[in-house]
Amino acid sequence: MRLDDLHLWYLGDPGVPRPVGALKLVAAGKGVSLRYDPAWLADGFALSEDLPLVDTEFLPPGRLAGSGQRAVGAVDDARPDRWGEKVIRFVDKPARLSLMEYLYYAGDDRFGALGVSTSSSTYSPRATSPLPRLAEAQQLSEVVAKIEAALPLNALEARIAGGGSPLGGAKPKALIDIGGEPWVIKFFNNEPVDTPLIEHATMTLAGRAGITVAETQVIRLTGSNAIAVRRFDRAPGRRVHSLSAGTAIRAATASGAEPEMGYPELARILRRIGVTQDDANQRDARELFRRMVFNILVDNTDDHEKNHSLLVMNPFANGRLKLAPAYDVLPTNSGQGYQEFICGAQGRDSTLDNAMSQCEAFGLVPAEAAADVAAVIEVVASWQHHFTQAGVAERDIAHLAEWLDGDALRAQRDGFDPTRYRATPARRKRASPFLRR
Repeated sequence: MRLDDLHLWYLGDPGVPRPVGALKLVAAGKGVSLRYDPAWLADGFALSEDLPLVDTEFLPPGRLAGSGQRAVGAVDDARPDRWGEKVIRFVDKPARLSLMEYLYYAGDDRFGALGVSTSSSTYSPRATSPLPRLAEAQQLSEVVAKIEAALPLNALEARIAGGGSPLGGAKPKALIDIGGEPWVIKFFNNEPVDTPLIEHATMTLAGRAGITVAETQVIRLTGSNAIAVRRFDRAPGRRVHSLSAGTAIRAATASGAEPEMGYPELARILRRIGVTQDDANQRDARELFRRMVFNILVDNTDDHEKNHSLLVMNPFANGRLKLAPAYDVLPTNSGQGYQEFICGAQGRDSTLDNAMSQCEAFGLVPAEAAADVAAVIEVVASWQHHFTQAGVAERDIAHLAEWLDGDALRAQRDGFDPTRYRATPARRKRASPFLRR
């Protein structure tokens, strides 16, 4: 069936879904627009800064980047990730592959608290099977491997394959039920090292560096490991409205301007509309600085806009933002020398000098920022011992050490001198234009 019109719903309380508005395929099939329902305009909330509560049809940006398809504002985060799109193409085989099809076939359990329905009066998403349980992890890994290899699935395998995944990326993954709670399980994908175990080790190392990370656990499978990541956009009995960093930055960017996809701009957003109770927004901005430094030092260069998220706290009250726990943090083993996210005045350069160059965007004076850099360096310097304790094989540690302890990153760790930043220059007062010279 062709899906030119769908309806967006809010599922903060899944037992009481609320209609939000109408979705329409626009821009010659390359985009999806939103028009709020009158009831949502009366007592709903703006889904993102670029979708204020006004009665108009919100259109996606004129210049559509990446795949050439984008839904407007926060609706774009309701689409499946690249792996989810692959599953939909392989399992569901829709007759047309527009963004509307991807939004619909992603099913009910997508990122955040938005849902997509064919009806404006009844929440009727695409039907899916219950989540596979942990005991089915081995079978699920075999189904994922079949999809990756483009091998046919039987009816049971197709049912447990699901309709997408809630975290950004193209690597094989699925949703799974662990102890009655939803997790994302990510599988080994013929990498030269045990990537799931390394991701678990890196995430727990990040926790030691003062970074809030999503809970992870290693799942042992026949001949390989998988990593399970607990969903941070779910709470008992409710779903948390969430935004990717890319969506939040685009929403905060003036119309016609080019968004600055990077850590400093995300920090400015947190400081401006983050949760202010007990200075949580300032702490979040400072933690984001540590995440940036950690990613540079562990060669995690896959830190793109979908690999950072924000939680919308009390959306009906004030819509304040909270930095979501870190996820998808692991060495990319590329040594490419630049991040996907802008770090500072030198753009995406993977250097500590670049990270320090705009520390004021994070609410930090240079001395504070330098102290945080030194603290992260101390933790990262122990990465080999930590990885060994986490069970990472000696061969894999040696492979990672070529980059993590290679000349470029090792020189940055050893050469960083926080005393260079102890003296914070006093801010010069602006001279009054009315004083005589």
